[in-house]
Amino acid sequence: MKQIPELFGSMVFNDEAMREHLPKDTYKALRRTISGGTHLDREVANVVASAMKDWAVARGASHFTHWFQPMTGTTAEKHDSFISPNGDGKIIMEFSGKALVCGEPDASSFPSGGLRCTFEARGYTVWDTTSYAFIKDGTLCIPTAFCGYNGEALDKKTPLLRSMQALETQALRVLRLFGNTTATRVVSEVGPEQEYFLIDKETFLKRPDLINTGRTLFGARPPKGQDLDDHYFGTLKPRVSAFMKDLDEELWKLGVCAKTKHNEVAPAQHELAPIYTTTSIATDHNQLTMELMKVVADRHGLACLLHEKPFAGVNGSGKHNNWSVSTDTGINLLNPGKTPHENAQFLLFLVAVIKAVDDYQDLLRVSAASAGNDHRLGANEAPPAIISMFLGDELTAILDALESGKAYCPQQQQSMEIGVTVLPHFPQDTTDRNRTSPFAFTGNKFEFRMLGSTFSVAGPNFVLNTMVAEVLRQFADSLEGSEDFTKALAKLVKKTIKAHKRIIFNGNNYADEWVTEAHARGLSNLRTTVEALPTLVSPASVELFTKHHVLTESELHARYEILLENYAKTLHIEALTMVDMVKGEIVPACISYQNELACLVRRKMDCGGVDKGLEEYFLKKIANSSSLMLKKLNALEDTLLQAGQERGALEQARFSRDKLFAAMTELRLVVDELETLVANKYWAFPTYAQILNSVV
Repeated sequence: MKQIPELFGSMVFNDEAMREHLPKDTYKALRRTISGGTHLDREVANVVASAMKDWAVARGASHFTHWFQPMTGTTAEKHDSFISPNGDGKIIMEFSGKALVCGEPDASSFPSGGLRCTFEARGYTVWDTTSYAFIKDGTLCIPTAFCGYNGEALDKKTPLLRSMQALETQALRVLRLFGNTTATRVVSEVGPEQEYFLIDKETFLKRPDLINTGRTLFGARPPKGQDLDDHYFGTLKPRVSAFMKDLDEELWKLGVCAKTKHNEVAPAQHELAPIYTTTSIATDHNQLTMELMKVVADRHGLACLLHEKPFAGVNGSGKHNNWSVSTDTGINLLNPGKTPHENAQFLLFLVAVIKAVDDYQDLLRVSAASAGNDHRLGANEAPPAIISMFLGDELTAILDALESGKAYCPQQQQSMEIGVTVLPHFPQDTTDRNRTSPFAFTGNKFEFRMLGSTFSVAGPNFVLNTMVAEVLRQFADSLEGSEDFTKALAKLVKKTIKAHKRIIFNGNNYADEWVTEAHARGLSNLRTTVEALPTLVSPASVELFTKHHVLTESELHARYEILLENYAKTLHIEALTMVDMVKGEIVPACISYQNELACLVRRKMDCGGVDKGLEEYFLKKIANSSSLMLKKLNALEDTLLQAGQERGALEQARFSRDKLFAAMTELRLVVDELETLVANKYWAFPTYAQILNSVV
């Protein structure tokens, strides 16, 4: 195996590869496009395409594809080979600048939310020069944006790139007020921690619900789940360790800075964390990470589960979105420094984020909304649906002092005393962590913890970028015309703290008391996706996104329709899968076991005087539960018929939440009880205990 520094990025046409394979003038022109946002000249594109093709072919690539992120939530690709006939029965390998820069897939079958009619098929993929091309499975993948015939954004990448541009514009305005004339770029950066489950592939294939929906629709509580917390940070099992080693290598080849790997709290649950990087690149990398997790797991005879809640009563999986903002000169604008109370620039950016989260709390909640995540939010492994911010004792005390006009007395950093002389001293952080907070400050960045594990990080981050850009715009408008900048700044910071401190909460977000207190503060509690989604098309949201040219009103409404439809379809598929499982496997299992018990009762009756109480007890109990199961199954099928009736997208989603999911829940309760009564040899599906311990 290659050494890690040699392996890292070996399948990426990165800056090093560009320097090596491109003429100097072409390289400089391409760098101007990447860093300065200028348009790429066609002649330059031709030279880049030829060099990129030669580089890719030398590494075994035979095809190229425009790799994009439609509104399906996954990635898409259409492969074309480099071959071209030369007229004498042979072929040459070629790749033009035109093919590099722009492609034309069939756009009709991708979700468009009404932006496109089925017969209007044309769409375009356009090279995103800020993301490096890479080789995956013998194909040169060119990261692209995806738009319709009239330029409408049909993907997740385009609004993200627009939001990054909006944030940069407003952040630079603020930096100029502080006398910073050297920074020419401001970029948001993200490091998405990825949680997931690994189970044995053969076990996975015996569960139609996992195959069709990503989560178990039935399953009784196992005798031992995560009760002892002994899986957390535990020793990696050999198969898991081999998978993680293989995954790291695959990710490193693609330039993904996979850094941390460990066991999570739930049995069979794990986490991978990268070093954070530019948001658009981090988005690409996370999509690759999720894809490769499944591919590499399959090589090892495993199945990787990315659903937010694959097992009821067991911790679900999230994606912690570590977000920060930096300049091209290396300044992290959310780094408080050693004396944050004296760092006026940091304090202004900090209160800008506080105001943004408070003003647009409902929109931030929407960015983490999905049918899968509804099962997870509010459980012990995830924050509740109420948006709040954790700042810690030190920053909160600084803001309190600024609001009151009193002097802040800095905390002295203490050395930790553990009471064992042989152990070295180490500095104690001035603030503890709060793992229950949805939006927590963690030293020099904010960690948005509400995202579900299947999410593309593009959505939450274009929301976050845009809402912070809007507040920075307001701040810049206010400060640019001030006669005394220092006084105006102090007044603005104080005013902002006073107006928006309600969003700051450093306590236990799981406590029932917090729900009451949050309501008293006027904070929203949008418990379900269906409650949250209308915010996306509210007048305030439309004004925000159109003002900063991130999404048009029609593009917003399209996404709203897509998300509502996806919610309803997800529950519909789950309900149909439940019906199939009950009819095809669970009913026969119950009948078979009842038949065995009935036969045993008859044999004992024939013997005369033999106690048959045990068999009769279980036979009666299973018969009663089976009758109830039939009743609940019929109710679910009736509800499915009603769900098919014509209604609007919002009404359909509400029906799915209120009626369909309720019927599914009632059926599950009965089936889960039957699982504990029917003998294992008759039960068709692996139990939770078998699934969660399937990797040995």
